[in-house]
Amino acid sequence: MTRAPLTTAGAQRLRSELENLKSVVRPRIIEAIAEARAHGDLKENAEYHAARDQQSFTEGRIKELESVLSHAEVIDIGRLTPGSRVVFGVTVDLLADDSDEEVTYQIVGDLEADIKHGRISISSPVARALIGRFEGDSVTIATPGGARDYEISRVRYVV
Repeated sequence: MTRAPLTTAGAQRLRSELENLKSVVRPRIIEAIAEARAHGDLKENAEYHAARDQQSFTEGRIKELESVLSHAEVIDIGRLTPGSRVVFGVTVDLLADDSDEEVTYQIVGDLEADIKHGRISISSPVARALIGRFEGDSVTIATPGGARDYEISRVRYVV
């Protein structure tokens, strides 16, 4: 199995989620199952079936997080010093050539990507177009709405 890259912040978020699932959510579900069992007939007990479904989902997520963390290659972006070059973990400010709209993305691992927070996957078309480029470079990025031209206005290493 190949090692999936993760930033240290992304790995910490996943570890926190795992710890919460194990120490808070799992005991709460076990308690809900015990309470539902105390109500009697399990065949027609909706609370019991809901708690079991939730338990199944939670246990699946715990296994997924444990697997991800055990196979992850955690990269400390604070130790990177590639200058103004775009590499994994950097935060990139892009300026659209046609509209002067500015967007900011951090290039992260597939497992920690979250577009709402400006984190894009290293394997995304945008990140692939940016990797290896330098601050000040122009880049054309294929988007669903057609190709867009951007200038890389700033490259930052935010820890």
